[in-house]
Amino acid sequence: MIALPTDVLTQLEIEKAVAAIPPLRLIETIEAGFVAYSNGRAVIPPIAEMSFEDPPGDVHVKYGYLLDDACYVIKIASGFYENPRRGLLVSQGMMLVFDRGSGVPIAVLLDNGYLTRIRTAVAGAIAAKWMAPPEASCIGIVGSGVQAGLQLRWLAAVVEVREAMVLSRSPERAAGYAKSMSDHGFNVAIARNARELGQACDLIVTTTPSKKPLLQVGDIRAGTHITAMGSDTLDKQELDPAILGRAEVVVADSRDQARARGEIAHALRQRQIDEKRVIELGDVISGKVPARRSRAEISVADLTGVAVQDIQIAKAVCASLGIEIPTER
Repeated sequence: MIALPTDVLTQLEIEKAVAAIPPLRLIETIEAGFVAYSNGRAVIPPIAEMSFEDPPGDVHVKYGYLLDDACYVIKIASGFYENPRRGLLVSQGMMLVFDRGSGVPIAVLLDNGYLTRIRTAVAGAIAAKWMAPPEASCIGIVGSGVQAGLQLRWLAAVVEVREAMVLSRSPERAAGYAKSMSDHGFNVAIARNARELGQACDLIVTTTPSKKPLLQVGDIRAGTHITAMGSDTLDKQELDPAILGRAEVVVADSRDQARARGEIAHALRQRQIDEKRVIELGDVISGKVPARRSRAEISVADLTGVAVQDIQIAKAVCASLGIEIPTER
């Protein structure tokens, strides 16, 4: 019996591999995953998850494969929100890459949630690339954590605007965020409240684990695009459902997932929108559906995270490191 080698990669190795991939290439790689998903070319089972109360946290297992691939990927990702008190990042996890023809492990990516953080930020950039108003004047970021920083940094690859505003529960963290983002070329103001941010910004990204709406419909001005990143479980919520009701365009990364979780699920339950109005990001990328018909429209992208993102970034890391994935099954 032949034992095939399995590569076990540390976070440092993975970070170096990602850094070697041009940002626009990684964006295009994950875009291709969204398109494959919306075209029915991906097998993505329902998310498995667990929730904890003491300490508060949640664990997601996302997995699947693209029909044209010779591998499948299983991702375990967690968020434990008191971790910073222990000197740990909120998000943790790993990705496992297997040979689809034999089930033999190809690579164990011990990324401690790093790849999930990156692929989530890349998805935010993709949504803005296709849905943000042309010549957006100011980026609004709700939240001041790790993902809030990554979102702004990855947006730099797809939009020209460098004016931004942050809304955070902690004035100290907001000030730290503004300072750190200045090192990446952004001029970041600090919002006193949600309405100030909503009236100043026409490209908004929400990045929190909130369980109650942070932005209300009256906070949002015409012509704004909102990407909601934080609401990835059954009970999380960052947007007033009436925002989706007012929006001309409502996009999900996965229509199936949006029925049960995320901002769309809340809006459906409150009958602010009809499911027929929801379109998928992959269909926007492929050109099947226009994302914006006029500068005055409000659009919302509700991104709950789909396994195709994990599949695509795991393959990209393997390719960057020269790890061969079998091409025959």
